[in-house]
Amino acid sequence: MPNPDTTRALWQIHFCVLLWGFTAILGKLISLPALPLVWWRMLLVVAALALLPRVWRGLRAMPARTRWAYAGIGALVALHWLTFYGAIKLANASVAATSLAFATPMTALIEPLFTRQRFRPSHLLLGIASLPGVWLVVGGVPAGMHAGIVAGVASAALVALFGTLNKRMVESGDPLTVTALELGAGTLTLTLLAPLMPLLVPAFAGPLLVVPSAMDSFWLVLLSMACTLLPFALCLIALRHLSAFTAQLSVNLEPIYAIALAALLFGEQQELSARFYAGVAIILGVVFAQGLLAGRGKAEPTEHAELLGVSEAKQVAE
Repeated sequence: MPNPDTTRALWQIHFCVLLWGFTAILGKLISLPALPLVWWRMLLVVAALALLPRVWRGLRAMPARTRWAYAGIGALVALHWLTFYGAIKLANASVAATSLAFATPMTALIEPLFTRQRFRPSHLLLGIASLPGVWLVVGGVPAGMHAGIVAGVASAALVALFGTLNKRMVESGDPLTVTALELGAGTLTLTLLAPLMPLLVPAFAGPLLVVPSAMDSFWLVLLSMACTLLPFALCLIALRHLSAFTAQLSVNLEPIYAIALAALLFGEQQELSARFYAGVAIILGVVFAQGLLAGRGKAEPTEHAELLGVSEAKQVAE
């Protein structure tokens, strides 16, 4: 008979993944350019976390060197979100969500460079196996969306990089405190980049201090609270009763949810060809194969989320 705690945890994590799938949808609904969109999202989350005494206690207890390390990772998080929402603006939600699926094979290649884990040739083979999917995806979108694919792949590379760095430090602080610190540093990073953005990437640029419209404000609050903090809290609870393997496979469904929602709400399937969806199937097949190879035989409960609140890919610490 199934363990009721495990069953409830599975429902919880799938609900979290569904909420994360909505991040791409809300990014499409919000009319702000990528830079102010991400800046407001980070600022709202940090403001909410700043109300928790636990966060301030965690900051005081954290060594200065560790705080600086997390702040550096926070700058990468900010660039990840910037390129992710930039991909949505340059292409659409389906393209951005698909591009993020590259984060899993990229992590398999990047992680041995930063950790003591042994490089596995099977990871390289999986990366090569995803190339036909990449070719189909690129050929299955209009030429005007190719810039969005480039931004999305850059976002996936940043997920692989900061996810690997976070995994090295996963025991170094309270998850809520670390999230507040990283997003606070990310907000500061975007503030400093804002004057340069029209020169660096004009498509992402936009004024930060302009108050969003009422509708954009509503979507931003929903994005920050319902699609960031709520699933973060639920995941911390669910992961007490799930193995890392089970959680990771569940999290890998996020692009599928996002693409399905984009088709249902925006009719994006009319902008994309069957070739695109064939490429998506290959890439997601590689992602799930990676999860099976990495997680086979691992059944221990996972005690830490790998900063689930700061990544659209939401990789779970093994």
